[in-house]
Amino acid sequence: MNFHAIRSIYLFEMARAWRTLLQSLVAPVISTSLYFVVFGSAIGSRMEAIEGVSYGAFIVPGLIMLSLLTQSISNASFGIYFPKFTGTIYEILSAPVSAIEIALAYVGAAATKSVILGLIILATASLFVPLRIEHPGFMLAFLVLTAVTFSLLGFIIGIWAEGFEKLQIVPLLIVTPLTFLGGSFYSISMLPPVWRTVTLFNPVVYLVSGFRWSFYGTSDVGVGISLAATIGFMLLCIVGIWWIFRTGWRIRP
Repeated sequence: MNFHAIRSIYLFEMARAWRTLLQSLVAPVISTSLYFVVFGSAIGSRMEAIEGVSYGAFIVPGLIMLSLLTQSISNASFGIYFPKFTGTIYEILSAPVSAIEIALAYVGAAATKSVILGLIILATASLFVPLRIEHPGFMLAFLVLTAVTFSLLGFIIGIWAEGFEKLQIVPLLIVTPLTFLGGSFYSISMLPPVWRTVTLFNPVVYLVSGFRWSFYGTSDVGVGISLAATIGFMLLCIVGIWWIFRTGWRIRP
């Protein structure tokens, strides 16, 4: 394992995040804070508690997950796409660096940035609503697993994309709608039985439900199922990246 190469790529990606701090951290935190103001304070004050939790506190895990998913994909996809765009990807591929080392560096940097963002949003949320975390270990586990999983997905999207506009197709048209429809702002138990069944086919439901359980001990889906679904999707993404480097799809002329 070439740890020097992994460290070099990782530090380069992290340095890029600090250079674009306004875009990487400040903008997502401000936009999420607006959700707390509008949904948590303005609307939440007029709504009843959900499963014994005030509405403002109830939506915190969903909002963190919304930012975590979109930022993980964006960070990882741009990180690997930019070397493709500039042509420097061929220098990396010709260097004595294996596929797993390249993926570890880019995905690790993207996941680190997303976890930092998630923790900052969590600290920001505590300024707006009273929070409690009943299972902090599981909370960190879901935070890290989700960041790594969707950074892997973002890595695949960055290789697949043929232009900057394609980098935003999946986050904007697929991930964000699925997150809004995945119980981020409500409990799926509030839905009619038919729509509740349909919602269970949304993979984001399992992420949000498991993450919310780590806060309040209540969930729409069993925490074991949520954890298994997250790990299963992560393994699927790992297989996809292995296939990409094995075949050279979209990374070799």
